[in-house]
Amino acid sequence: MIASRADLRTYLEADRVALGGPSSLAARLLNDVWRFQRCLRVLEYRLNTNAHPALVVIAKLRHRRLGRQLGFTIPPNVFGPGLSIAHYGTIVVNGGARVGANCRLHVDVNIGTAAGAQAAAPKIGDNCYIGPGAKLFGAIEIGSGTAIGANAVVDRSFPAGNVTLGGVPARPISERGSAGLLIVRDPS
Repeated sequence: MIASRADLRTYLEADRVALGGPSSLAARLLNDVWRFQRCLRVLEYRLNTNAHPALVVIAKLRHRRLGRQLGFTIPPNVFGPGLSIAHYGTIVVNGGARVGANCRLHVDVNIGTAAGAQAAAPKIGDNCYIGPGAKLFGAIEIGSGTAIGANAVVDRSFPAGNVTLGGVPARPISERGSAGLLIVRDPS
């Protein structure tokens, strides 16, 4: 959770690296996904540090406008550092979900609650890859290092991690996991 300016810088740098590093000024200004992620992180910072209410309202309005423009419904304080949204398109995430560091999302991903249960949202570990069209719902736990294949429907827990899930309903299809599917910042 972003609780200070230093945390904000850390999250933004991890997100930038996870996206493949838009480094030039033009790339940073023209990359819509990067603009959305910056806006999301600034909103989290302002919400968590009790910023002036006017600054919070401005951040919420920018977040909502960019989200609608790109097709993202991603609430604040859900994702850890290193979020990577592959490209714009419909992505819906429930505010009760919790996702660890270094998560890569693709288009048409839905992370939500079970029908009729507002508090039953997924908890996803670090270094997870979520492929196009994947649906995760209910009070499930996905372990670190998990890769979820395209169009998989995950409705039960896989807490061990380091596995590839696929199918409807999802089941382990490989022991490979997310290795090689993420761009992770070098800790040195």
